[in-house]
Amino acid sequence: MTHPNIDRLQPIALPQTSSQEVAAIGLVTLGYLCMYAPTYAGLNDKVWSVVGQGHGPLMLALALWLAWQRLPALKALDRQVSMSAALVACGSVALGLVMYVLGRSQSHFGLDAGSQLPMLIGFVLFYAGWRGLKVMWLPLLFVLVLVPLPGSVVSALTGPLKAAVSYVAEEALFHVGYPVGREGVTLSIGSYKLLVADACAGLNSIFALEAVGVFYMSVVNHTNKLRNVLLSLFIVPISFAANVVRVMVLVLITFYFGDEAGQGFVHGFSGILLMMVATFFTLMLDTGLGYFFKSNRPDAAAAKGQA
Repeated sequence: MTHPNIDRLQPIALPQTSSQEVAAIGLVTLGYLCMYAPTYAGLNDKVWSVVGQGHGPLMLALALWLAWQRLPALKALDRQVSMSAALVACGSVALGLVMYVLGRSQSHFGLDAGSQLPMLIGFVLFYAGWRGLKVMWLPLLFVLVLVPLPGSVVSALTGPLKAAVSYVAEEALFHVGYPVGREGVTLSIGSYKLLVADACAGLNSIFALEAVGVFYMSVVNHTNKLRNVLLSLFIVPISFAANVVRVMVLVLITFYFGDEAGQGFVHGFSGILLMMVATFFTLMLDTGLGYFFKSNRPDAAAAKGQA
């Protein structure tokens, strides 16, 4: 006995009246804002204000920008939702609601903020089906960066990262003549000792830098697949190198200007420097790859075809 493919069932046509669509989207947006306004207030007060977690607002801005850029393509789709997409959307929204209720009731930011992903996936599937999800996958992926990782996971993975960053920073400074030593993740230079904290070489900063790298790849939109693969493979080592540079700059500031200046740097400028260095490394790598992969952007390829 054969079973028909569920996607071949009669599609569910969404309302075509523009006023009805606007009203429905407005109600869903209002409900979403009412649900998650307390979540973002809590993230801002208890997570993003911690040193090393300040990338949260930037990641949120990037996610919103990516969604806005893809909104015309989403609206241009023939919005007929297959039965399978509708069923998955119902299950996804139900899962998001359960996660939201548990997260809010238990004050668990991971579940609370993480519930946005299944909720948004469900909304996109309801609106435009699988093709809509294909259009909006990258902004949805950025929602994951907004979710605070469990402390046990961060502690387990941050330790080796800090040790590696400390070792590379010490070796680099020693080989250019600075009187630097290392004991574990503590660097000594002159009369100062600096502990490489989670904020300076932690898992959260690695995730944030990887997200920035993915955002860069989305903006430049190279058509050469090998170039994109190479860029994606180098995102992790670029993130690591940017953390090494940040630690080295912190050590040198402390050495030349004192401990107070070094601590001020950590709280005031280190996160911005980290993003700047990672972006610079990514641009340099992409420029170098450009010498080997000439046909790199859709607009350039189109212009060449017209010529």
